[in-house]
This record gives sequence, C-alpha cells and structure tokens, in this order.
Amino acid sequence: MQTTFFGAPAATNGFRDSSFAKNKNLPLHRWVPWVAGFSAEFVEDALRTYLPRGVSNAWVLDPFAGVGTTLVESYLSGLNVVGFEINPYAALATTIKLKTMDISVRDLARQIGSFERFMEKAEAGEVKRGPRSAAPTGFSGRTQLFSPKVERKVLYALDFVNSIKDPILKDIARLALGSVMVSFSNYSYEPSLTRRSAVSKADILDANVGLSVSAKLRLILEDIGWVQGHMKTLGYNPKAKVFSESIFSAPRYLRQRNFIDLLVTSPPYLNNYHYPRNTRPQLHWLGLASGTGYQHARENDSFGKFWQTVRASEPINLVFDMPELSDLIEAIRGRNTDKGSYGGAGWANYVATYFNDTHRFCAVIAQLLKPKAASIIVLGNSIIQGIEVKTDYFFGKIGELAGLKFEENHMLRKKRTGNSIIQSSVRVEDAKEKTVLYESGVVLRKAS
Repeated sequence: MQTTFFGAPAATNGFRDSSFAKNKNLPLHRWVPWVAGFSAEFVEDALRTYLPRGVSNAWVLDPFAGVGTTLVESYLSGLNVVGFEINPYAALATTIKLKTMDISVRDLARQIGSFERFMEKAEAGEVKRGPRSAAPTGFSGRTQLFSPKVERKVLYALDFVNSIKDPILKDIARLALGSVMVSFSNYSYEPSLTRRSAVSKADILDANVGLSVSAKLRLILEDIGWVQGHMKTLGYNPKAKVFSESIFSAPRYLRQRNFIDLLVTSPPYLNNYHYPRNTRPQLHWLGLASGTGYQHARENDSFGKFWQTVRASEPINLVFDMPELSDLIEAIRGRNTDKGSYGGAGWANYVATYFNDTHRFCAVIAQLLKPKAASIIVLGNSIIQGIEVKTDYFFGKIGELAGLKFEENHMLRKKRTGNSIIQSSVRVEDAKEKTVLYESGVVLRKAS
C-alpha cells in the first residue's frame, strides 16, 4: 500500500502548528467549529514521522476522536482508521465525514434544493401551517437560546430535517443545522458557550436560518465531491470504524489485539472543560440528549470526569503507586480547606480521578498497539489551586507503569499565560503569580 500526505512540508522541528484553528478552511475539517483538538497539519506530520514504512493494511487509532481530525487525515492518506468519541454530536460529525464514499452527491444536491425552496417559503411566511417540531425541554440557560422569530424558523428547519427518509442525508442535514445554530442564537463561543449579553453582544432577534443552513449544506456537498474524486486516485477505500463510546469500552467492541500501527490523539485536558455543556444546544435540539442536565451526554463516563461530579465524594486516592503524584495531590488537598469541596479537597479528587483514568487508558492502548507501535498524545499542563500539574510528565510516567516506553516529549506551543484558579481567571493580566501554560506531544511506544 502506498501512503500519501498532503500540505506543506513539516517545520524543521518536525511538527507544524497543532491548533485546531488551522482547520477552518480545509475540506471536511471546516464543517464543524471545534474549540479543542489539533490541526490536520499536525496529524500529517505525526503520520510522516511515526507510521512505520512499508506497512500494508495499516490501522490508525484515535481514542478521543472529537470531530475527526486524526481519522479524516489518516483515511485520506489511505489508512484504515478506528475511533472512539463519547460526545454524540462530535461522533455524528466524525461518522459522516468517514461515510463520504457512501453518499450520493446527486441525491444530496436534490435534497438541498428541496430544503432551500421549503425554507424560502417559511422565511416569507408562506407556509400556512405552524411548525410541527417543538423546542426541547432539556435545554436550559439564563436566557432563551433563540429569539421567538428565529426559533420559529429553526423549528421549520427541523420539520424538514425530520421528514428526510434517507438516514445519511438526514444526518447530514442535522449536522449542518447543528454546526451553524449558535451563530443565530442568543449565545456565543468565547471560546466556551456563553450568553451574548455576557460578552457585550446584542441578542439576535431575527436571522435567515434557511440561508445559513443552506450555505453549510452546499459547503458539505462540495467537500464530499472533492473527497470522492480524491479517493478514486487511491484505487481503494480504507476501512473506517467510529464508536460513539468511551475508549474504556474498546475491549468489548474490538476483538483484535495488537493491531494498531499508530495512535494520535488529544485527551481532555486537566482543565475541567465541560464538552457536554459546551455542545448542549446541539445535543438537545438535534435530539442527541433528552431530559435535563447531561445524562444522555454521558457526562459521568467522560475521561477524567469533571470537578462538579467528584468534588463532594469521599477523598479519592490513586489506584496505582506513584509517590511523587500522590504528594502533589495531597498538596492540592491542603489548599483552601475552609471552602470544603470547593477548595483543595474537591480539586484533589478531580486530579486523582483524572490520573486514575489515565492509568486505565494506558492499560487499554497497551493492549491495542502493535509491538513497537507509537502513540502521540497531545495535552497541556494545568494550574490547580495555585499548583502546577505537569500532565504530560505524569502521562509519560503512568504509561510506563502500563508497559509502554516513554520515548520523548515534543514542546508544541506555549499557548497562553495563566494563573491559579484560587487567585483569578487565567485571563486576568495582573495576577500576582503566573505560569506558562504549554502544549506538548508525549510519545509512548509499545515494547517489542
């Protein structure tokens, strides 16, 4: 099998910018804005550097697939891919991207035309009946997601989406709506989901919903045509598997062992970033979650959990022996004891849970990797209760406990300056104590 790569040559340090923002103009990657993850260019460089040469029928794994950067780039390079992604909205995006060879461009074009004609009538008030769809009851916030005029149009769009009989075309329409809905809502990404009024922006009282969704659908159509043309030049279609499940479920879903040639991923950082909360408009309005809260968004199954889910538990300790990390966790536990679970005690539970999940994760991937296969894990350090936690360092140490060999740690970028949670936000410039928050790529290799 011949493997091909795309884009500019790698930088002299071996890796180009890892920021996901670099993806916004690239086919398939530009479908869904995503605050986390890394660039397609970084994946290209990882494949070039760490994928063994001359391997036929190679497999690439991303245990935290997100919206599919690793899997898409690997697939376009002719590699078989498998991914796990617990967020239903992100899993939907990744699945569709890897099904492009199964999509009829002609049928999709016709569907888009029908949608545009329907929404033109809805926008002009020419649809005599009211929307049949209803706003979900599970989404909640400090302000209404859509203003009344906008919501009516969104419900009409959902009417059309729900009427589509072809499952793949229906999912494409759902994804297109989900990818643009925040742009005409009363919320904004700054970068986390927040009310527009909280960042001094006026609410959106009216918008051309049909035009926004149609523009995204036509962009998706263009990219699908491009992918289908590109894949014909390879002469074959690689295999692709995406599981909307936690990587911890891999032993149940993958009967094979020792078959992964390369792993490239970015797990949730130790920063309490709440992915289900950040995608709650899509989860609820696209029917991917129901009821209140994030029960159907699998919040409690997420890697590392969240501070909110473990802070009130009894003291959580490491399930493996690493005195250096245990001492650091106890130092965090000793901060702000007067605040109870909101002080060091709660945050220490969060840190311990995160690294216990790291230990489980390393054990799982050690089963899946081929002998001598590498895994590149992108993550950053954190500041918890005023104490720096070098997550990359401990990831390497824990990997060795699972039988993996720490090989190297690439400094990818110093992304911002931050300071302790107990002092102020990382965005406060005049904080008394500052620590550089960096991003690095930890390389763990399975022994021969």
